[in-house]
Amino acid sequence: MPKFQGSDYYDIESILSEDEILVRNTVREFVDDNILPIIEKHNRAGTFPFDLIAKMADLGMFGSTLPAKYGCAEMNNVAYGLVMQELERGDSGVRSFASVQSALVMYPIYTFGSEEHKDKWLPQLASGKKVGCFGLTEPDYGSNPGGMITRAEEKSDCYVLNGAKMWITNGTIADVSIVWAKLNGVVHGFLVEKGTKGFTAPEMHGKHSLRASVTSELILQDCMIPKENMFPKTDGLKAPLMCLNQARYGIAWGAIGAAMACYDASVNYAKSRIQFGKPIAAFQLTQEKLAHMLTEITKAQLLCLQLGRLKDKGTMRFQQVSMAKRNNVYHALEIARMSREILGANGILDEYPVMRHSANLESVKTYEGTHEMHTLILGEDITGIPAYV
Repeated sequence: MPKFQGSDYYDIESILSEDEILVRNTVREFVDDNILPIIEKHNRAGTFPFDLIAKMADLGMFGSTLPAKYGCAEMNNVAYGLVMQELERGDSGVRSFASVQSALVMYPIYTFGSEEHKDKWLPQLASGKKVGCFGLTEPDYGSNPGGMITRAEEKSDCYVLNGAKMWITNGTIADVSIVWAKLNGVVHGFLVEKGTKGFTAPEMHGKHSLRASVTSELILQDCMIPKENMFPKTDGLKAPLMCLNQARYGIAWGAIGAAMACYDASVNYAKSRIQFGKPIAAFQLTQEKLAHMLTEITKAQLLCLQLGRLKDKGTMRFQQVSMAKRNNVYHALEIARMSREILGANGILDEYPVMRHSANLESVKTYEGTHEMHTLILGEDITGIPAYV
């Protein structure tokens, strides 16, 4: 197979900094050397490649934008996005691991935690010595997190948590869980450490998507946690939604990586597959598909690049993130399906990455806000009228 070069029809590299290019190329090489050779085996077995965690930490992939004092890389947000892009070119499950560790665990600890929380957890999470997860979604409350029924009750020396969370990436393997619960009717964040009495995190099985990722339930039954384990700076649903916005940003970039992997497989296959005496790349219908793929990838890249620049300036709005997440995942899934069409029957084999990316993107389209919810977020921003209440 030829070495992966990426898709850059509009010469976007010319407006990236040297540091951003270095980060992208480093992670691209890491994916080629460490993820692609093993990912199909893990996808078949339904296992996460744990050996990658320390290697990813060594390259600064966890909490990449956070301060160096906590052992983090202090990248800008475009560089972080490029990390997510390349990781998802390897596999959505691997990108999900890094995205949860960074955007849904380290970000809330840094943003809402005490200095003691930051000093204790951020260096260990950055180094990969500890793993975290984020518990917001519940069995009966996904798109409407405000309806959560997980409760915290204050006692003299602790908080007692009761409830359940669902679809939690990294839950079973997490050393610390960021659990969101209502205390006197107001949403707060709590640090729940592995081994806490009354807390269990059984792994969910039977997935046809994100098979190389650990997905879990979190069950809290009279789970007593120290008072100092409540975040001091969370007071309402805005806090977990801010975390989700960080994750959605990384997903928007990651989807580009999955789309590029499928497009690259399609181009290489179409040039080498001979039918009716010529490569199928010579047929107009195939060329139309490839042109559509490349156009949507280029549009997605431009959306994310400007989004990252806005984020670095501090002017990014959450509705803009919704647009990028909604658009990029939708078209990445469309590209994966088109790629399967070009590859024909070979497209269902795991000799090629196409079917795996297609299955994974079905989940990516749903999590961190469904396509429909992001549509309504944009709709409200356009009209001033909320349609989801």
